[in-house]
Amino acid sequence: MLIPALVSLFIFQYLPMGGIVIAFQKFIPAKGLFGAQKWVGLANFEFIFGLQKFRELLRNTLFIATAKIVLNLIASVGASLILNEIRQKYVKRGIQTLIYLPHFISWVILGSIFRDILSPSAGLVNTIIAALGGTPVYFLGDEKIFPWTVIISDIWKNFGYNTIVYLAAISNIDPALYEAAEVDGAKRYQRVLHITLPELRSMIVLLTTLALGGILNAGQEQILTMYSPSVYSTGDIIDTYVYRMAMQDAQYSISTAVGLFKSVISMLLIVTSYWLAYKFADYSIF
Repeated sequence: MLIPALVSLFIFQYLPMGGIVIAFQKFIPAKGLFGAQKWVGLANFEFIFGLQKFRELLRNTLFIATAKIVLNLIASVGASLILNEIRQKYVKRGIQTLIYLPHFISWVILGSIFRDILSPSAGLVNTIIAALGGTPVYFLGDEKIFPWTVIISDIWKNFGYNTIVYLAAISNIDPALYEAAEVDGAKRYQRVLHITLPELRSMIVLLTTLALGGILNAGQEQILTMYSPSVYSTGDIIDTYVYRMAMQDAQYSISTAVGLFKSVISMLLIVTSYWLAYKFADYSIF
């Protein structure tokens, strides 16, 4: 039963790694992957590290990705704690369904929806702002506002799905702990602070640790469907830059070098995060 999954993994994840060699060549597609390409060593890396644009890309990527990780964690844990306190079964299930649904909608669809509702002229959000006497906001065209638009929309889409794991962890907490605390006179918020949150610590550490490995993945699909040249200075990330370099400018060597740099850094981050999880939270993933 594992064979189809392993074959798929090999074809789509490991086999393409043979193309890493392009990062060290002056790649000309007409010569083919195994043709007589000119070997340039680390010249492509020296070129990208010398670009002012690359430092900007790295800054944007780290800011957007870190904000998504932190705020998604806060929103997911907070929503899980609130849902856990709802005793009406059907109300709880209804709310869970509503907050889960956005996760299953593609960013291709959501990007178009956000472009419509955030339009500065006819969008629903700006219509409400104008009706309240405010000034319309160009959410997708203002370089200062765009990153936060990306971050908040991503949290809205994904936090509900992330609560599944935390609710499952909460359901495994021994009810006797809550009963004993209630007998001792602990109020509801005290039970949450001193029982629920400490019991969730290992799960929070696990999910945060796994998320750190992808800290350079700031959401390529989302940003591609929402950004424009006017917000490149704050909204352009490594993945979108690689896409434009490879698919639009045909600079395959440069884009491969950037992608390889990102992969190496991600690997180092996830190894470091595993070590930190074991050292400071006494939690071993493997």
